[in-house]
Amino acid sequence: MQVFLTGATGYIGSAVLDSMIKGGHRVTAMARDPEKAEKLQARGAATVIGELGLPKTYLNAVKAADAVVHTAMESSPRGVEKEKQALDTMLDALTQASQADGKQRVFIYTSGIWVLGPQPHGADETATLAPAEIARWRQGHEAQVLAAQGPTLRVALVRPGIVYGGARGIVSDMLKDALNGLVRVIGDGQNRWPCVYDRDLGDLYVRLVTSPDASGVFHAAGDEDERVHDIAEAIRSHVDPVADVRFMPLAEAHAKLGPYADALALDQVVRCPRARALGWSPAMHGITGNAPRLFEEYRRAASRE
Repeated sequence: MQVFLTGATGYIGSAVLDSMIKGGHRVTAMARDPEKAEKLQARGAATVIGELGLPKTYLNAVKAADAVVHTAMESSPRGVEKEKQALDTMLDALTQASQADGKQRVFIYTSGIWVLGPQPHGADETATLAPAEIARWRQGHEAQVLAAQGPTLRVALVRPGIVYGGARGIVSDMLKDALNGLVRVIGDGQNRWPCVYDRDLGDLYVRLVTSPDASGVFHAAGDEDERVHDIAEAIRSHVDPVADVRFMPLAEAHAKLGPYADALALDQVVRCPRARALGWSPAMHGITGNAPRLFEEYRRAASRE
């Protein structure tokens, strides 16, 4: 398939790019500048120079695609507004193109697990949303995407757990902190994080693109239900000398990090029956039993960045 991918230089998008190319798909990736485009081309993608907030820079690539996979998220003050503009542009273009030639198009949107809010008793894809403050805006964007489903436009929405692997993301920050001697945990660490290995996540996107009946919401997380305390303990014990752990009271963390701290302190148990029904089965089973491998990946990836 011809796939247009946003966010291909980002953490999730990078994993999606590798999986799509490995799966034999032709990928056109959006890059902000020629330097990033050159790096994407070296990995096997065609590129267009563009930005989410400038729809004319990527509109033709959307129209030419069989599937659009949206993983980009701009962290600027206007990031949410720009994503809304991008969704309007991409969904309208795909709908018009599919209606014109009768050929089904696919749109895959990347949301996040924090839109679920606290889920101590388990949440599958049918769970009622109670978004954490930092993810509250996502609820409206999810609704817009799901409402775009039609006879010739198939839409799927992915809620990845906390992604690990390589040298980016929340877990990699903990690896880096351990190498520097101190791992910080918000709260008492008894909360559980739903996590997903980056390559396993990329595999799910490929399955969604190629499964003709895959539409609606899909969670992406392992079922290890690891507590943050245990993750921190596994990570700190694999450095020499053993790193310290500091448990930050939530009020202190919130004063420093705002809503991000509250999200990191969420207790979430997440299940993925709809993803598993596609044959998706994560190859990496959690963080606590794979700390040596993750440190090896971190060092290798960090040396390239």
